[in-house]
Amino acid sequence: MDIRTLCLGILSLGNATGYEIKKLVGEGSFSFFSEASYGSIYPALTKLTEEGLIECKEKVQSKRPDKKIYSLSDAGRKVLEHSLQSAPKPDKNKSEFLAALLFAEAVAPDRIPDLIDERIAHHDHQIKQLSDMRNQEDGKASLFVLEYGLAVQKAARDYLSNGKNRFNG
Repeated sequence: MDIRTLCLGILSLGNATGYEIKKLVGEGSFSFFSEASYGSIYPALTKLTEEGLIECKEKVQSKRPDKKIYSLSDAGRKVLEHSLQSAPKPDKNKSEFLAALLFAEAVAPDRIPDLIDERIAHHDHQIKQLSDMRNQEDGKASLFVLEYGLAVQKAARDYLSNGKNRFNG
């Protein structure tokens, strides 16, 4: 999903600052299926504001810079609705981990069990985070998305746990 649609989608759930959007994408419920940097979020928010798809209100803060709070406009809601009419592109399965496994087999096969154990620990961490988020969520679609993420993380962890013995001894 492109950054513009991601920002519109997040703002459809409620008003947010650029920082809050980044936090959702980096650590929150969006973190397991999307990526975005401050360097892409803030220019997208500026452009969306210029196009009238979102509105920006500044909140004055003492001893801190003013806070910009963004909200979805009616025009933005229509653009988001229109973008949801098309089927999303297929998921991309990019994995530095899988590339490292392939390369390790060629030059450092003894490293493979450790790589797998480290990845299992990563999946365990993701499962814990997603479980915690799920326990705090009440929206049907949000729960579905979090549970989907949990299923993917658990399946990957289980596959690695069951397959790592191929590389021992």
